[in-house]
Amino acid sequence: MNQSKWRLDGKRALITGGTKGIGLAIANEILQLGGEVCIVARNQELINQQMADWESQGFKAFGFATDVSTKNGRIELFEEIKKKWKNFDILINNVGTNIRKKAIEFTLEEYEFIMATNMTSNFEMSRLSYPFLKDTGNAAIVSVLSVAGFTHLRTGPPYGMSKAALHQLTKNLAIEWAKDGIRVNAVVPWYTKTPLVESLLQNEVYLKDILDHTPIGRIAEAEEVSALVAFLCMPAASYITGQSIAVDGGFLIQGF
Repeated sequence: MNQSKWRLDGKRALITGGTKGIGLAIANEILQLGGEVCIVARNQELINQQMADWESQGFKAFGFATDVSTKNGRIELFEEIKKKWKNFDILINNVGTNIRKKAIEFTLEEYEFIMATNMTSNFEMSRLSYPFLKDTGNAAIVSVLSVAGFTHLRTGPPYGMSKAALHQLTKNLAIEWAKDGIRVNAVVPWYTKTPLVESLLQNEVYLKDILDHTPIGRIAEAEEVSALVAFLCMPAASYITGQSIAVDGGFLIQGF
């Protein structure tokens, strides 16, 4: 068996939202598979802590603190990328946020904040990464979406809207960029143990409702999502593109 197709040796990955939850799990997964990572987040202190941890383990990594939901933040990031890397192989669009309200309760500013963070950042990060990715001839983009983009949840409409739009973007870019050797896929988690939903999972009534509608009967670990992300970046997944694959314990089949 060709073991190298199940590895990411020498691959460089740019990961947004890389200091916590699923983003951090993805970074760890790629590093353990032989890759090199750049993590992006807004908190410099968390980045520094993670760099020290990885350096002690001998991993190749660097981090950059900026807000990729803003134009200036993205410009600053790619100026830094040009200094560090001539090109890179993998883009992980993981950054995301939410405000849980009913539609009528949202302000326009809150709506625009969610869209800028979840949707516009993904579109612009993908476009800015394109020149770097196409030079490798065998690149991958993976976006972390949500089952909220496929069915109604109690997340508030803007969040679900943003994730649904990214499902379509995944399809569009997969077709448009296939000729450039760039595969584009998405993973679609259900509730996963991350800081974003920690407070929700402490509500025993709501937690029971989640578990009652999850055939596997438990909340996902971040590493169960990152394993699929890593696979979609591997040579072993070289014929997979334009897909949004659920990591949901069977939720979407059963419904909420």
